[in-house]
Amino acid sequence: MAERLDVTGEWQRVSMRYAVVESIGSVIGWLIVALGATVPIWLANDQRMPWWGWLPLAAAGALALIGVVWAFLRTRTIGYLQRPDDLLVRRGMLFRRFVAVPYGRMQIVDITQGPIERMFGLKTLKFVTAAASSAITIPGMPGSTAEELRDRLVAVSESRRAGL
Repeated sequence: MAERLDVTGEWQRVSMRYAVVESIGSVIGWLIVALGATVPIWLANDQRMPWWGWLPLAAAGALALIGVVWAFLRTRTIGYLQRPDDLLVRRGMLFRRFVAVPYGRMQIVDITQGPIERMFGLKTLKFVTAAASSAITIPGMPGSTAEELRDRLVAVSESRRAGL
C-alpha cells in the first residue's frame, strides 16, 4: 500500500503581484516578436502596410493576452509548506510538481531579484542541494518574507547538517 504524503499545515502562496511581473514579461516578449515580424513587411512594401501585414501583430496581441491569463492562473499554483524535516514546494497547473527539500541537504539558499521584480518589491528564493538537478525556486515572494525564510532555512539547515 502506498504511503500517503503528509501535507498537513498551512501552505504559503506567493504574491499575486508576481502574476503582474510575469504578464509584463510576456507582453514585452510578444511585442518584440510582433515588431520583428511586422516591420520587415512594412519596409518591404515601400512603407505601405498591406492588410495581411497586420496579422502578425494581431496574433502576437492575442498570444500576449493568453500569456497574461496563464500567468495569473500559474501564479495561483505556486506555494510552499514548512514541515518539521523539510520544505515542500509545489507548482504547476497541468503537471503538478511537489518537491520535498530536506533541511539537512540544503547547501545554498540564494535570493535573486530582476528589474521588474524590484519595481514590485518581489524576490525569488532559490535553494540548491547536493544533487545536480535540484535547483528549486520560489518566485514572487515579498522581500521581507524571502529574507526571513532564507535566514530560517540557513539556520535550520546548518543545525541539521551538524547533526549528520
